[in-house]
Amino acid sequence: MQNLINLKIKLDELAREKNNSKALFSAPDPLQVAKIYNDEFIALICALFSYGNAKNMLNFLKKLDFNLINLNEEQIHKKCKKLKYRFQNEQDIVQIFITFRRLKQEISLNELFTKAYQKEENILDAILVFIQKVKMLNNYESYGYTFFFSKSFENIPKSPLKRYNMFLRWMVRKDNLDMGLFDKIHTKDLLMPLDIHTFKTSIALGLIKRKVYDFKSVLELTNKLKEFDFYDPVKYDFALYRLGQSKEILKYGN
Repeated sequence: MQNLINLKIKLDELAREKNNSKALFSAPDPLQVAKIYNDEFIALICALFSYGNAKNMLNFLKKLDFNLINLNEEQIHKKCKKLKYRFQNEQDIVQIFITFRRLKQEISLNELFTKAYQKEENILDAILVFIQKVKMLNNYESYGYTFFFSKSFENIPKSPLKRYNMFLRWMVRKDNLDMGLFDKIHTKDLLMPLDIHTFKTSIALGLIKRKVYDFKSVLELTNKLKEFDFYDPVKYDFALYRLGQSKEILKYGN
């Protein structure tokens, strides 16, 4: 019990230290670009491209023309010549922006995610509805395109859904770090954006026992952090991520 209390004290201190703009810009992070625009669609694009080497990902986002989402489909095809990022080739990126263009013309992300969430106050429902909506808007298929938006799922997904949960953290939490553009989803219902850094850090700190990087580990970690802050468990996400990314984990052991 005392170890748990001590760990909470350390993590609360670390969250206060890291949840601000100064810490955000201390190392590459997609939120750096998303905050420039303060726009829900651009934020989701940034989040879904957030995989691979952090520096390379940030360089790609800084060069990306987000106005593509406001062009017609013919213009999108022309503007995406030779544009690619890791698993997404030129055609994948064309179709990604076409999908976002169609979605933006129909509904806001705030409305889409919030309506799905409010039925049972379940974030997973909101993510699933979005993925299903993408499929309805565009039947294009490829490995890169499907990886970008993620596969649909029934009941419990296998994937940690890190990029969606990170986007929702940005949109729902509001402080010096996160943007808080969605005001009808409660922070207590957010799920941890579990990436490999956070996963390894959480195991090292004794926050989770599960050794498999999957959605069940997301639930285990989120529930453990609710013991520290029931109403805002995801406030610890950025601190845990930076702890793993910077290799400072040894300072915060049990």
